Amino acid sequence: MPVSPFLAAALQFRVDVGDVPSNRGRAVRLIEEAAGRGARLCVLPEMWSTGFAEERLLPLSRTTPEILHELRSLAARRKVVVAGSLPERVGRGVYNTLYVVNATGVVTGEYRKAHLFSPSGEDRWFRRGTSAGVIPTDAGIVGPLVCYDLRFPELSRKYFLDGAGVLCVSSQWPSARRAHWRILTVARAVESQAYVVAANAVGPSGPFRYAGDSVIVSPDGERLSSVGEEEGMALATIDPAFVLETRRRIPCLADRNTRAYRKTRRPA
Repeated sequence: MPVSPFLAAALQFRVDVGDVPSNRGRAVRLIEEAAGRGARLCVLPEMWSTGFAEERLLPLSRTTPEILHELRSLAARRKVVVAGSLPERVGRGVYNTLYVVNATGVVTGEYRKAHLFSPSGEDRWFRRGTSAGVIPTDAGIVGPLVCYDLRFPELSRKYFLDGAGVLCVSSQWPSARRAHWRILTVARAVESQAYVVAANAVGPSGPFRYAGDSVIVSPDGERLSSVGEEEGMALATIDPAFVLETRRRIPCLADRNTRAYRKTRRPA
């Protein structure tokens, strides 16, 4: 991670299903505003350019290369790292892919969502990602998560073990489960002893209503900044030294007892 503290932003806006120009305009405006306020890391909501357009995902995914090109130019011009998920077309299939664009304008990493939310039929419209890893950036080593991934602590633990100091969460989390969002963002921060920068969509989008409440959580579980149910951003300082200090005070990594986690045989 960088030695010096830096400002991070979780960007929140309404994602209109299928309306790429409007969604792109909202994202660019908020990135520009966050960068103007000094942010070095910006996290966008899940599927922020298209929403969950389902039957239209294949044609709409053709816009992703152009959006990424624009995002790379913006990131390089404003010297900011940008993370957020977009539809990635591969053959006749689509992945829900979180791209991380470095402050140099290079796509420094990507992560295909591993956990698809079957209750809403997400597994019918997307292919499932099969690998995950930390991503080095100018804002340090980040661990990428997309929405439903928050419910799977194994993924965050992998990133913790691989040295991530910041977990970037790109989400469309519904209002009906707002309480879970608040609990899980804090839980992932505490157990990973890392900052969580979680960006959520807000308001109506297709048949759902999204909770907003984008948040930045510290490694000791403090909600440093959050947004309510309006467009805007959560802004807070990420202090790499505090990550190291938290891990020194409570040495979870050193105190892990991996022998106890091994699968045991059931009695005959």
